[in-house]
Amino acid sequence: MIRTTFNRLREVKDSLPHGSSAVIAAELGITADDVRDFFSGNASAETGYHLEPGPDGGVVIFDNSRILEVALRLAWEKKNGL
Repeated sequence: MIRTTFNRLREVKDSLPHGSSAVIAAELGITADDVRDFFSGNASAETGYHLEPGPDGGVVIFDNSRILEVALRLAWEKKNGL
């Protein structure tokens, strides 16, 4: 199980290139709205995590980290000019 803070999750979102919601959605077979909900804290069955009160916007506990994994890859590719 992966844990982070909500503020860290927002940092990942802010590091993504424009249009990443659609790219992530297409790769995972979900909607772009599901991806946007993931980064806005609107947990659902598709987002795969839940929030608990805590510092830095709360603690995010991932049951399913697929969206996060793809987002981190896209952010890394952007950072490294790929």
